[in-house]
Amino acid sequence: MSRTLKGRILTSTGWVGGSLRFDSRLLSIEADASASSSASAELPIILPGFIDLHVHGGLGVDIMEGGDAAQQVARAHARHGTTAMLGTTMTAPDGDIRHALAGLASACAERASGAARLLGVHLEGPFLSPGKLGAQPGQVCAATMALLREYMAIAPIKVVTIAPEVARHLDIITELAQLGVRPQVGHTLGSYEDGVAALRAGAAGFTHLFNAMRGLNHYEPGMVGAALAHARHAELIPDLLHVHPGAIRAALRAIPELYCVTDATAATDMPDGNYPLGSQMVCKCLGGVRLADGGLAGSALTMDQALRNLLSLGLDLADASNRLSRNPARYLGLADRGQIAVGQWADLVVLDSEMQVSEVFIEGEAISPAFEPDAVPA
Repeated sequence: MSRTLKGRILTSTGWVGGSLRFDSRLLSIEADASASSSASAELPIILPGFIDLHVHGGLGVDIMEGGDAAQQVARAHARHGTTAMLGTTMTAPDGDIRHALAGLASACAERASGAARLLGVHLEGPFLSPGKLGAQPGQVCAATMALLREYMAIAPIKVVTIAPEVARHLDIITELAQLGVRPQVGHTLGSYEDGVAALRAGAAGFTHLFNAMRGLNHYEPGMVGAALAHARHAELIPDLLHVHPGAIRAALRAIPELYCVTDATAATDMPDGNYPLGSQMVCKCLGGVRLADGGLAGSALTMDQALRNLLSLGLDLADASNRLSRNPARYLGLADRGQIAVGQWADLVVLDSEMQVSEVFIEGEAISPAFEPDAVPA
């Protein structure tokens, strides 16, 4: 049975005041003159569902726990308007990675009720630089296609974070790209030249731009300089802790299809305290998530708060929405998500005038939203 929503709708061709009819997919969009008038300011805002390509956890659960952890995390983020996501691993011993991938495979095969769609896996580690671990544990190793093919046989890997300066990693980047996987440059001590070489080899983007990579200097542009000068895509964490607003604005001007991620951890939607991040514990405090030495360790960000943060930087609503929906969908090559158009999956976020989530629909299923940023369900 179909449903109808009325409001100000951000469609693939622009704003439309009117009605949206859908079941599991979008069936029709009907303009309404009354909804386009000045009186429409009080109507709900209807956006495409958010697509988060970097999620480690939520509501006290870490994806590396395996089993049904990924489904629990997907439910937690669905309440904030995330309708599709990539479950993201941590650097860990081989057996732990395989365990997490097995749980993710099950979650990807069938969407649980109330959960965001698991599109696949973002393998963040272990193919990183030991000198730029960030919050990643130290069990890094050089990549081989043999090992990657074994991982890919367990679960659908869509994105791989890789340090390009490590021996033979440029060849790995090329082979991954040829397989349709998105290699991303991240957790790297590489230079500007290494970044340019990675892009030429087939790297598709950059993992949490600015973080865990060499910064921009006018004598040595670094990996950040390579991204700003040459990249079409990169992910960025807009929690206003990981990246200064000025740097966010620079990246928005430089990278045409920059998209935003949460890098959310188990601390998301939880009170201050200690939570797992892979094999280690991190502390949620002072609005962020940190290691014992005070360094940032992922985030407690949700995609609806990311939207509000982007608006606070001066982006208009359509642009901010595109950074959370359309651009990540394009990055993964998804033709049926990320926009509101007839035939797309009915992945929708309904906002009130204060930009708070009032309704969420995932493939047509109504999801109970989180009305308070730190609310914990009973």
